[in-house]
Amino acid sequence: MLRYLAQETALPVPTLHHATADLLVMDFIAADGRGGAEAEARTARHLATLHGLSAEAFGFERDTVIGGLPQPNAWSRDWCAFFRDRRLLFMGYKAHEAGRLPLETLGGLERLCGRLEGYIDHDPAPALIHGDIWAGNVLYHQGRVAAYIDPALYFADAEIELAFIELFSTFGPGFFATYGALRPISPDYRAVRRDIYNLYPLLVHSMLFGGGYSDRVAAIVQRYR
Repeated sequence: MLRYLAQETALPVPTLHHATADLLVMDFIAADGRGGAEAEARTARHLATLHGLSAEAFGFERDTVIGGLPQPNAWSRDWCAFFRDRRLLFMGYKAHEAGRLPLETLGGLERLCGRLEGYIDHDPAPALIHGDIWAGNVLYHQGRVAAYIDPALYFADAEIELAFIELFSTFGPGFFATYGALRPISPDYRAVRRDIYNLYPLLVHSMLFGGGYSDRVAAIVQRYR
């Protein structure tokens, strides 16, 4: 995925020298953890440009991973079906089988998925997303964006990346102001779709860590019952 970003996009990423199942060798990126308003605005411009890259369908040329977990990406022209089957239900079943998601919560998720078209009723263009934009995956050096690491690529509704950013407080209002000026954000995003889109990263974290993440899944499912 780092190679794909390096070859197909303008996103700054470390140069990759070797990649096998058990070893990844890339350039060292000096980072001091300090961003700032200008760095946040630059990140917004980077991601707005990334989201401008499109495809004929949702998914990716191969399956990928997120946090080491499998992420199936078989192409689909139906975003709602893709998100339902390859994201929510796929990870929900995984989390339940691992004992990290209660049966009651899984049942609520299944019922929500049966009504998903009532909430995801717009027609987004497939947009390439980084897929795992939390603070640890954006490296800053001397107040500038140095690199993005650890992607979980696929073509999606770009709003799912925005929802992830809000869920983990990766960036603040300045990011959204700059991004929104470049790619207008629908009023329905926060009112309707944001929390539903955040079910996926919450299911991923339920699978990885359990605990309060599954409770947050249950709370969202309960709200949309």
